[in-house]
Amino acid sequence: MKYIRIIGILILCLLLPLGMSAKRSKKRIPDKPVVADSILQNIFQFSPFYSRIIDEYKADLYLKGKLKVHKRNHLIRYVPSMFRFEKNVNDYMIESVSEMHYTAPDIYDRKIKAVSSTFPRDRGQIADIAEYLNMNIYSSSLMSDKLLSPLDKKASRYYTYLLDSVAGPNDCQKYKILIIPKFKGTQLVSGYMWVSDQVWTIRQLYIEGVYDVINFKVNIIMGEEGDEEFLPVRFDLNLIFKFLGNHLEMNCNAWMKYHEIHYYNQGEARRKSSKKHHHDLTESYQLTCDSAQLITDKDKFKELRPLPLSVDEDSLYKKFAMRRDTILHTPKKKKSKSIEFWGQLGDALISSYNVNLAGIGSVRCSPLINPVLFSYSHSRGFSYKQKFKYNRYFQHTGRLLRIVPQIGYNFTRKELYVKADTEFQYWPEKQAGFEINVGNGNRIYSSKVLDELKAMPDSIFNFDLIHLDYFKDLYFNFRHTVEIVNGLDIGLGFSAHKRTAVEPSRFVITGDYPMPPPEFMDKFKNTYISFAPRIRIEWTPGLYYYMNGKRKINLHSLYPTFSVDYERGIKGVFKSTGEYERIEFDLQHQIRLGLMRNIYYRFGFGAFTNQDELYFVDFANFSRHNLPVGWNDEIGGVFQVLDSRWYNSSRRYVRGHFTYEAPFLILRHLMKYTRYVQNERIYISALSMPHLQPYLEVGYGIGTHIFDVGVFVSSENWKFGGIGCKFTFELFNR
Repeated sequence: MKYIRIIGILILCLLLPLGMSAKRSKKRIPDKPVVADSILQNIFQFSPFYSRIIDEYKADLYLKGKLKVHKRNHLIRYVPSMFRFEKNVNDYMIESVSEMHYTAPDIYDRKIKAVSSTFPRDRGQIADIAEYLNMNIYSSSLMSDKLLSPLDKKASRYYTYLLDSVAGPNDCQKYKILIIPKFKGTQLVSGYMWVSDQVWTIRQLYIEGVYDVINFKVNIIMGEEGDEEFLPVRFDLNLIFKFLGNHLEMNCNAWMKYHEIHYYNQGEARRKSSKKHHHDLTESYQLTCDSAQLITDKDKFKELRPLPLSVDEDSLYKKFAMRRDTILHTPKKKKSKSIEFWGQLGDALISSYNVNLAGIGSVRCSPLINPVLFSYSHSRGFSYKQKFKYNRYFQHTGRLLRIVPQIGYNFTRKELYVKADTEFQYWPEKQAGFEINVGNGNRIYSSKVLDELKAMPDSIFNFDLIHLDYFKDLYFNFRHTVEIVNGLDIGLGFSAHKRTAVEPSRFVITGDYPMPPPEFMDKFKNTYISFAPRIRIEWTPGLYYYMNGKRKINLHSLYPTFSVDYERGIKGVFKSTGEYERIEFDLQHQIRLGLMRNIYYRFGFGAFTNQDELYFVDFANFSRHNLPVGWNDEIGGVFQVLDSRWYNSSRRYVRGHFTYEAPFLILRHLMKYTRYVQNERIYISALSMPHLQPYLEVGYGIGTHIFDVGVFVSSENWKFGGIGCKFTFELFNR
């Protein structure tokens, strides 16, 4: 009970900043009658059917938005993908024309054909508008599984439904139903809907809420009777962005014009699923594969605009043209070199860069000062990391060259990490390519060297001069990977390590003893080299994918991912000083339960065998820096409190991880103070190895739009081990 109280206190301390920013006023519920159960039951009964009734459609989307800058400061430049603004200009206009292709149940493919705006550059956004437009209102969740739909029966327990009014004749009435969340939370919405009697279709849906730092209002108008009855024809959006003294507001209108609408056919669906290549979803992503050039010329955009501009909207374009004309005809003032240097340095610190080099590739770099690059854990302390990405895509062949240098620094251990990952995919249809990884890894611990020295009956060495416990690790990995069949990858290559003692040792004999024979002393060195051929097999059954030209893009699977990793060290190759065998097995799986609930589990084991003069245990999966692919946070799937020396102290291990994620687990009744908590997680991890039978970790975590945090309690051999936490910034990173 003592530890439970400690965890509770830590959690409340972490949630206090969220509570301070939450509104404490109770929302007033209108004095309206509760909707009859018969009406609600009809809505909940028909919604699952209507959510799947449309199997596919193609449409044109025209989007028009006006942005008003109420207040802004220099901190707005920290926000990734944000529009760039002009000095003393507070009103902006943006339009786009796109092709839309929908495939049930949730594939939205949008290709932007043309863009016109009054911003200094066409790229930018205050929110991902597509999330508000790619919305099947009858589904159990909205906005890409971020909101719990009030039309879902299971989610209805979080809402109150009031009857506002009734309209229309008795044989065709429409009900206006108010939607009120029972408590505050970013997963819930408020608003109203108009519902038709008899067929129980939604004619209009208005919702409002808060997600990340966006206050949104969305009004969806559905089509009239006919093919468009179950589809939206117009969206009206109001988005308010408030962050660190910045206040922006965008009002958007979107119109859908449908060309093809295909209804769901059960027999056709069965025929598709029985085909040999039914996991190929290329037809659903065919617009993405279209490489037509984006139209940005404003005169050409006039020919595509389906609706005329208002007088105010047209005036924004005229003012923009006048500003551009003034800039072109006004000579630039020369800045001093010192001012120009400090200005460029400031841009590098707080701005992200994406430089396209014609014919060479593109380079991408995030801001040097970025809270998302920092993290904290109990066992590792504060860390900082930075990535630079170079990509070269060969348009005609689909080949890809990617180089990703990374640099990181651990402030607690005062260790600098540098690595570079290079990938060249020469056969994109089969995802065949070469990978090279080089860098300095974790400082590795090896007690076996000292154990062998101390095991001598009469130790003759001065152990104050021997420091063969911590070693720096320089590694070089090479691998060739190819996909044999869909979901089955085989990689062949080799792994090489050069491990050098952090502090060199001297073997000084105490007393009048003869030096041991050379074959004995050759075991103990300040530098150890290993070389090992390696094979890795990874299989994901039922893997969905699509072809982007000649490139195969993997999507997801309903089944786990299995992997086997084996390598064998060879003595004498490239001055290798030892030999060994390593084998590891790993299984990872994510299960979606609906209502924004997910289960993640992971299981694995590994062993080092046949070791000869190699005193290091360095697993590929069971490693301090290893993060499982597919988990949506950097907290689950690893041990947070486990001492780092345990990773290199045993020749074998068995591990397991389980994470359950859902909204409203524990904090449901505290949402008055914790409304910005987006999800809660329960973590359970177990490890078995010699001298740790077992090691257990149990944790609780929350995810918000600003950060992810978890608190963990550990147990070693059924005894209390310790308490730790993990903190990562997630600001605008979801």
